[in-house]
Amino acid sequence: MDSSTISAPAAEAGTGPPVEDRKTRIARYVALFVMPFLMVTMMFATYVATMHSPQPRDMPVAVVGSGAQAQAVVDGLNSASGQAVDARLVPSGSDAVELLEEREIAGAIEIPAAGSREATVYTAMAAGASQATTAQQLLAPIAVQQDWTTTTQDVAPLPEGDLAGISVLFAAMGMMLAGYVPLSLLVIATPHLLSLRRFVPLLTGWAAATSTIIWLILGPIVGAVEGHYLQFLGVGMLTVGAVGAAQLLFTKLMGPLAVLVGMLLYVVFGMPSSNLALSIDVMPGFFQFLHGVLPLPAAGEALRSLLYFDGRGAGGHLLTLAIWLVAGLLLSLLKERVSGKAIPGVAPGVHPGTPMPALAGGPNRPLWTRYLAVAAFPLSILVMVVGLMGFSMHKPQVHSLPVIVVSANAQQADQVAAGLRSNLGDILDVGVATSVDDATDRIRSQDVVAAYVLPAAPDAAATLYTSSAAGVSQQSAVQAMFQQISAQQQAPLTTTDVTPLTDTDTMGSNSLYVGMSWIMAGFLMLAVLRGGAPELKRLRQFLPLLGGWAIGMSVWLWVLFDVIIGAVNGHAWEMIGFGAATILAVSLATAVFTRTLGLAAIIPVMVVLMLAGVPASGGGLSVYMVPELFRHLQDILPLPAAVDTARSLIYFDGNGVGRNLLVIAIWGVIGLALNLVVDLWLRRREKSTKAAPPAHLAKAPDVDADRRDVRDELTGTAAI
Repeated sequence: MDSSTISAPAAEAGTGPPVEDRKTRIARYVALFVMPFLMVTMMFATYVATMHSPQPRDMPVAVVGSGAQAQAVVDGLNSASGQAVDARLVPSGSDAVELLEEREIAGAIEIPAAGSREATVYTAMAAGASQATTAQQLLAPIAVQQDWTTTTQDVAPLPEGDLAGISVLFAAMGMMLAGYVPLSLLVIATPHLLSLRRFVPLLTGWAAATSTIIWLILGPIVGAVEGHYLQFLGVGMLTVGAVGAAQLLFTKLMGPLAVLVGMLLYVVFGMPSSNLALSIDVMPGFFQFLHGVLPLPAAGEALRSLLYFDGRGAGGHLLTLAIWLVAGLLLSLLKERVSGKAIPGVAPGVHPGTPMPALAGGPNRPLWTRYLAVAAFPLSILVMVVGLMGFSMHKPQVHSLPVIVVSANAQQADQVAAGLRSNLGDILDVGVATSVDDATDRIRSQDVVAAYVLPAAPDAAATLYTSSAAGVSQQSAVQAMFQQISAQQQAPLTTTDVTPLTDTDTMGSNSLYVGMSWIMAGFLMLAVLRGGAPELKRLRQFLPLLGGWAIGMSVWLWVLFDVIIGAVNGHAWEMIGFGAATILAVSLATAVFTRTLGLAAIIPVMVVLMLAGVPASGGGLSVYMVPELFRHLQDILPLPAAVDTARSLIYFDGNGVGRNLLVIAIWGVIGLALNLVVDLWLRRREKSTKAAPPAHLAKAPDVDADRRDVRDELTGTAAI
């Protein structure tokens, strides 16, 4: 290695960072804070801004019928305030079904035939559960206004193993991760593999392997997909190849900073524009444009076409992926030819197989170790994201949902409760109460999900009290159940939302994103410090940095969500204080693992703190609709505590915040104590290292081993 690049001792031992002056070190430390700041800000600014209050915009729908009445319905839909739909008239139900299967419309309503009062609403759940539900909500009021009864026909239902419709979402996300995550490691650990003639065959094999793994997880293991392996393989190889080729180009242009571009395009912009979580017709126009351009929407829609619609419409999305693939490879080749360098960021005279010292996160490792790391790290992330999210959410089933039967007659309440337990088994956890006030108080304290108030008289209506702020999914489930129950009892049902969602949080997702932003800010900081500032070895060195980071990020996130976006209103000091405590506690817990296991610790940390925390939090899907395991994790993990705190401060007068703060405090105290133990361990290890024989008395290391491993295959691509 060129001695002009690193200090003599470091060059001799093959370890240690490059010599840097004070300005360079300050710039490096600033960059360490800028990277996680940008990552957290990009992701959650976009997600909260686009998803806190989604509104349909020109959603394409159809009205089935002919004559003045049908045209009046079309005109009424198109003239409604807000331009929520773009309605068209079609002559028959079969035409509407064909449009739905071609995914040219989101839903349709067929007006009753002469002499009938029954209308039919057509949807296609396989085209997107959110889209179908939104279309149904927009079309159903027409029947109410006309005093029609309605039936719903799902022309493309989801399979039983994927009732949430998430298989295409997590498959496409896995393909994105497989495409761009390895590049961030290749550039710092094995930059010689970025030579185009080396990279292409590696990318081909990697794409085939990861596509197969994604199918194995979602298919035979989780059960969300049945068959369709060749379709997964084809779309996966094209997607991973397209993303990998594009990320190679960004890496050749920007080096390690390319990870920010990849995250922005594939994850930050990709999710809102994907039409996989929320309908693209409720997103701002910019994201509707990106829907036809970015790889994540293309991959998800291509899979959806092949899985559920016999391949109709897949061609355009596959073409989008092919363009990304070809353009990425051709421009990368052009960059190599123009610059004369196949390996970005490597100074002249430095061996191309040597990792970048400033970003290696510690001593240079043997070449085989680095090969293993650049494959195992992204593969582990892929398996955890696709496997854990797919397992927890692919088939939501209500279980042990706590509800109360309310009646002034205690005997009557007991009888109805006993009947519900007998008929619904483990679905409901039924209690009784004699007071509506007591029942609604328990809803506000989130002890129960709903209260079913029995009719006071034979001809009176029953009342169902729920809370949308406590969770939209569980509210929808309990409403559907008790509508059937009241119908069996031949009693009309009225519903009352005890704590409704605000206009700036119509999906109830704000608390989830707030909590996730705190958690991500906590563990990302330590990932960056471990990789970019390995010299910070003692708790006393990095604890002040973590404290300042926790306070600063918590203040910034509150400003972002409240002042700039306007999604989270008020409770500034409480939100900032709890956010800072959460970020610091998560940072300390993460530091224990990164200081002992290195960057490999990011995988288990991410699984415990983020991935397992999402289904355990109830922030998206109700905790009463995911596997029982996650209910036990709800009172242990920091993400559920953070999500519940944000929700409680906004909707429930801070109820439960003290309990959540205790959870965060325990994580922080244990993290602090274990970091002190790690300090002792490091001191002892350093003492034992100093007691070892001097380096010149030991067997001289073979400093040219890595050169010999790669010299032959790299001849002509860089200076050796």
